Amino acid sequence: MNLGDLVIRKSYGGDVTFRVEGLQEDKAVIKGTEFRLLADSPLDDLVKVPYEPETKKTRLAHIKANESYSLLQQHRKEQAQRNQAGLIDDWNHTAVKAETPSYFEMPGKVLHLDGDPNYLKKSMALYEKLRVPAEGHFVQEASMADTLYRLLPRSRPDIVVITGHDGVLKSRQPYDLYNINHYKNSANFIAAIQVARQYEWHLDALTIVAGACQSHFEALIRAGANFASSPSRVLIHALDPVYVAAKAAFTSVKDTMNMNDIVHHTITGSEGIGGLESKGSYRIGLPPLQDLSTLKVTPAAI
Repeated sequence: MNLGDLVIRKSYGGDVTFRVEGLQEDKAVIKGTEFRLLADSPLDDLVKVPYEPETKKTRLAHIKANESYSLLQQHRKEQAQRNQAGLIDDWNHTAVKAETPSYFEMPGKVLHLDGDPNYLKKSMALYEKLRVPAEGHFVQEASMADTLYRLLPRSRPDIVVITGHDGVLKSRQPYDLYNINHYKNSANFIAAIQVARQYEWHLDALTIVAGACQSHFEALIRAGANFASSPSRVLIHALDPVYVAAKAAFTSVKDTMNMNDIVHHTITGSEGIGGLESKGSYRIGLPPLQDLSTLKVTPAAI
């Protein structure tokens, strides 16, 4: 057994594929390749595999990921049609009708903190694919609160994603799902949420998506998250927080995000993600602008 090997666990029927992240005398630290799970496992429970097998869980996750991407693309297409129809309706009621109106878009900006560099890379690639403006940082869970305190005033995001690794510590007895001390990183996520809420208390001015596999859902929501994992203490897919953030980024500030849509846009569904009704962060503007990335703004002299 070597670092980087792909393995499955015999005791769990090989339902999830892991990569070996660390080795001890008789144990290995393993990390899920698709699901946000970091665990210790006895070496004799691990079976090395030459490639990532398509287990039932991964096959369903891939199918659901494709469906989620298609749903988000369809949502954007329908939104563009509504935007143009609404502008034409307003235009038809004006006295001067010079030309057919158009508009520019300002989707919500995401600040994504991730406790796993590989998942961060996958998340940033999906944001780019979905054309969601996003800034990502690899930050250990214990340092997320301090990092947010520094980053928020500079980044000024509309949406914050706080994720990484978590899990229920089954070694703690008596086994208590509602004891925050029985989780690997839920307390760290809560501290980060509290810093974000000190920066912006209004739930519709800053949307917070927080948690990882098996996180203490109720505690994260009480701390101030709009959306969190995991209501049923299940494994969540690595990209579930990204789909929620993307939905928030492209839902109009005039509209409340449909909770059923949120569930259907994630891979693990209502067992993995839940939350509060919240408004989106997407705006349109007039008149249409040139590519904003080409503009250079010089600060005015004081």
